[in-house]
Amino acid sequence: MADAKPRRYNPAMMNAPTMGPLLVALAAILLPAAGIGHRFGRWRFRTGVALVALAAVLAGLGTALCLIALPELRSRELSAMWPAIVGAVVGLAVLSVPLRRFILRLWLPAIHDVSTDLDDPPRFVAILEHRAGAPNPPEHGGVAVTERQRRAYPEIVPLDLELPTDAAFAAVQAAAEELGWTVVAQDPAAGDLEATATTLWFGFKDDVVVRVREHEHGSRVDVRSASRVGTSDLGTNAARIRAFLRLVSGGP
Repeated sequence: MADAKPRRYNPAMMNAPTMGPLLVALAAILLPAAGIGHRFGRWRFRTGVALVALAAVLAGLGTALCLIALPELRSRELSAMWPAIVGAVVGLAVLSVPLRRFILRLWLPAIHDVSTDLDDPPRFVAILEHRAGAPNPPEHGGVAVTERQRRAYPEIVPLDLELPTDAAFAAVQAAAEELGWTVVAQDPAAGDLEATATTLWFGFKDDVVVRVREHEHGSRVDVRSASRVGTSDLGTNAARIRAFLRLVSGGP
């Protein structure tokens, strides 16, 4: 029996129908891993961002190859087309995540500190030790940040409640618990609460300080949310404040 000849590399086997779904699969694994790795301390923030960018490139290239392959596969059985069809759909879904972040970065202001009171933003006290070494300082950015926030988020304003301060503070505590914040310090008598919110994907630590004070006809609630890292929060802090105030006011 003659010896079997060694198999030679065949470039035709690594064509668009093969490579497209392969690249998309790699991108689909890399994209969530970029954030999860940072969340569990496997790599730094910038490494995670670079991996997201790499996932976007792979998803874009893989999707393009899948779309190129579809006309070629049309003459074959339907089963031969499924990898390219699924690859194109998944590739577009993966690509939409970094694309959305890119659009938000262009559209939203480059700020990472949002407050309902821009004249006298609530100050961090107990949480300062947790921010030690963070790239972003705990102090508010001042006039430049104030003007950008006013233009981008005019709806972020203090919340006035027709409640005594103790009842308003109870609502603040309940909202912080429902949102899953880690409360660092709270003083019901003074009306102050400090907490840390952790983002789902990358596990970023954003710090929150809430201030409840007696006001005409009831109480006034002010809240400030500031990221420890990143030049732009992509709207995360503003969205967090909106959700918090909606819960405090009794909204859905």
